[in-house]
Amino acid sequence: MNKQKEYISVIGAREHNLKNFDITIPKNELVVFTGVSGSGKSSLAFDTLYNEGQRRYMESFSAYARQFMGDMERPDVDQITGLSPVIAIEQKTTNKNPRSTVGTVTELYDFLRLLYARIGKAYSYNTGKPMVQFSEAEIIQNIATEFKDKKINLLAPVVRGRKGHYRELFEEIRKKGFVKARVDGEIIELRPKFQVDRYKIHDIEVVVDRIPVNAAMKIRLGESVSQCLKMGKDLLFVLEEGKTKAVQYSKQLMCETTGLSYEEPSPNSFSFNSPYGACPNCKGLGNVYAINMDLLIPDKSFSIKEGGVTPLGEEREASVYNQVKQFARKHKISLDKAINELSKEQLDLILFGDKNISSNLDLDLNDENIPDTYTGSYEGIVPMLKRWFTSSQSTDVLKAWVEQFMELNTCPTCEGARLRKESLWFKVNEKNIAFLNDMHLDDLQDWFKKLPAKLDKKDSQIASGILKEIDDRISFLMNVGLSYLSLSRPSKSLSGGESQRIRLATQIGSQLQGITYILDEPSIGLHQRDNQRLITALKQLRDIGNTVLVVEHDKDIMMAADYLVDIGPRAGIHGGHIVAQGTPQEIIKLKSDTALYLAGKKKIEIPSERRKGNGQIISIKGATGNTLQKVNCDFPLGTFTVVTGVSGSGKSTLINETLYPILSQYCYHSKTKPMPYVKVAGIENIDKVIEIDQSPIGRTPRSNPATYCGFFTDIRTLFASVPEAKIRGYQAGRFSFNVKNGRCEVCEGGGMRVIEMNFLPDVYVHCEKCGGKRYNRETLEIRYKGKSISDVLNMTVEEACEFFQAVPFIYRKLKVLLEVGLGYITLGQSAVTLSGGEAQRVKLATELGKKDTGKTFYILDEPTTGLHFQDIQLLIGVLNRLVDRGNTVLVIEHNMDVIKVADHIIDLGPEGGSGGGLIQFAGTPEEMIKKSKTHTAKYLALEMK
Repeated sequence: MNKQKEYISVIGAREHNLKNFDITIPKNELVVFTGVSGSGKSSLAFDTLYNEGQRRYMESFSAYARQFMGDMERPDVDQITGLSPVIAIEQKTTNKNPRSTVGTVTELYDFLRLLYARIGKAYSYNTGKPMVQFSEAEIIQNIATEFKDKKINLLAPVVRGRKGHYRELFEEIRKKGFVKARVDGEIIELRPKFQVDRYKIHDIEVVVDRIPVNAAMKIRLGESVSQCLKMGKDLLFVLEEGKTKAVQYSKQLMCETTGLSYEEPSPNSFSFNSPYGACPNCKGLGNVYAINMDLLIPDKSFSIKEGGVTPLGEEREASVYNQVKQFARKHKISLDKAINELSKEQLDLILFGDKNISSNLDLDLNDENIPDTYTGSYEGIVPMLKRWFTSSQSTDVLKAWVEQFMELNTCPTCEGARLRKESLWFKVNEKNIAFLNDMHLDDLQDWFKKLPAKLDKKDSQIASGILKEIDDRISFLMNVGLSYLSLSRPSKSLSGGESQRIRLATQIGSQLQGITYILDEPSIGLHQRDNQRLITALKQLRDIGNTVLVVEHDKDIMMAADYLVDIGPRAGIHGGHIVAQGTPQEIIKLKSDTALYLAGKKKIEIPSERRKGNGQIISIKGATGNTLQKVNCDFPLGTFTVVTGVSGSGKSTLINETLYPILSQYCYHSKTKPMPYVKVAGIENIDKVIEIDQSPIGRTPRSNPATYCGFFTDIRTLFASVPEAKIRGYQAGRFSFNVKNGRCEVCEGGGMRVIEMNFLPDVYVHCEKCGGKRYNRETLEIRYKGKSISDVLNMTVEEACEFFQAVPFIYRKLKVLLEVGLGYITLGQSAVTLSGGEAQRVKLATELGKKDTGKTFYILDEPTTGLHFQDIQLLIGVLNRLVDRGNTVLVIEHNMDVIKVADHIIDLGPEGGSGGGLIQFAGTPEEMIKKSKTHTAKYLALEMK
């Protein structure tokens, strides 16, 4: 008997721009919501279905628990039935914690730690030899065998390599009934009040027993060994009569040659988030701040008096400067000489001080920003800056000021491994945990597949369960196209798409059933080659008994869906309708824009000719950052260039981490260091570089497009010029929600109140006082053309363009937002609600609103994120306009619609991770499909048919 099909039923959906529609969504299927940007896809998926699921979960708590959480607003919908527990997997919740890595987020590193704690073999960091470890029974048996029929002294070490006279210790030993001790290699009798030289380093062992080793003494030997181990903290020495060198035995891991011992390993011994495993120098972060001498002294032709030492500044009446003057006078160092004329010793004295000599400086420190811990001796500029940077007494302002003279370097103690020395000397199959942590996932999977054959029977039995968990988790990550990542990769460096696919893999691994999963464009950052893997992963999530709802524009995923919902027909107020719904095969027979694109009846046209550029190039030679393999690359200026390649092939390393920092240093003297390269040429041919990425335009509800783009200042000035505002004496500041008087003081101009959920993401609800309007009643009484400042902030860009058409300096900036496809967002829309793609287009619009020089180099990373086919056409038009003005636009992109319209393609590969990092092709799209056999060429040929 066939199981009856189940549905999620939504009746009267009106959230945001949704037009009061009803929809039934099949459960336990892969359902894709599509439509132009701003049509209402996210309003249905996240703001209606997910929010209702979250609200119902909250209501399952007791009334007592709910009083601490506050009320969650119900979405604007009449009824939702059939909704199972909801989990949202979004793009924008990347963890910025520097301690968070791919390994910790996926819990893979937890299993690695467990593996090393259980079967890791310890080696001495002094000799590199394996450590030894005995049980008490093994120690007794070894002594009985090795020293049979010999007379021995059993020694318990109580002092190892420490200074002191130890008079009290010797008295305590005597009171316990022991009459002899071995002090610095010599056995002596303990007399009353015996002591040793307090200024010398000593080794002291108690002679616990002097015993012949034979069968008759077996019981006594066992008792003495037990007492020895107790006094010596699991360590004892055996000294044969007449010999001078003792043999060591330990219940702990121990180096037989040097006596070095390690504690018994636990999973925490390999955690960089635990004091038991973290490197003591960098505290488990892998990098440390250090003073950069080039930032401290940028120009050595200046004297110290002229401000040659930047933090010291020019000569003036200041406590620190007075210290330097007095110290320099005492050491006969001229502050008038150019710094490059001072000897190294003189400069070092000024910078690092002289700890051996007190300057006896009698100074009154009255600077309230400087912690009052001055002792009277000159400590030096560098130690002083370090102290200010690390001191808990320093203000945030002071720390930020010092940070400008510092750089973040790899920790010299652990070399970036984050772990303490002992932890790095435990090995499995001759590799330490840091080595595995740095491997790309595809290589790591191969390593683990070969591991069982290398383990002995006992270790194999212990590790079998751990290895299965590790293999499953790696496979899930591989299946969503993340084979190029390493476990040590910091979470904060992941793109929105990568972090979302990691969470997707984690959810597949959890094997939950009966869940409604909602995903936001999981294909972001994926090459066409990896799309099939992602589709398989989504279907796997569906097949274990879940409903999978995906907001997506990718053609492959749309065609692979069980059910497709097209929302539109346009953005904002012109959207919010169900245009079409059904299977992909049913949809492509219809006449909607989505259907026409899917059927191939509507497409982005290939340009009739490609630009050759202005004849100038920027050339990079020998780039070797991350996985780049001595890459030489030319970037033609005056063109629309697209950088392609499978995920992890090195695109971001070459462009975002090498090219952009080089150009930024040239144009703006940026401090960001580029990845290693040998040579660059042609940078004099540009005068401006602009990187437009997908990072948020702000991190709080206060930030919005109006403030970011700069036209909110103009709007406030306009409201301040209204006659009523002038009568009341209101200035432009009155209409700022960041300033007292004009704003609502309950929410302090935020319009929202944050409810901390502790174990869940924070929830924002409207302020009860102002109803989310941000301003107080008096401010809202001022109106321009019948609208209050709050009404204006709630307008969409499209509505505002019409409203401000007669105000050129505001209209011009609004029109650019409209041109990049953002007519549907509101002027005051909170930055935290903008997707990565929307944030990027807000930034693009801001740059388009500025005057360019015709020699500007624009860099964009996947600008088609979140864009429907129709929006992509709009974006391509905007980017072409920039190039037509003489500028250069360089885009990292996977979307074939963008790649096929490029003037120049640079394709990296052939694979991701260690299998990539090479330039596979450079030239026009036509040349690529003729000459190249790369993954990109294969899919581009299909697109250009």
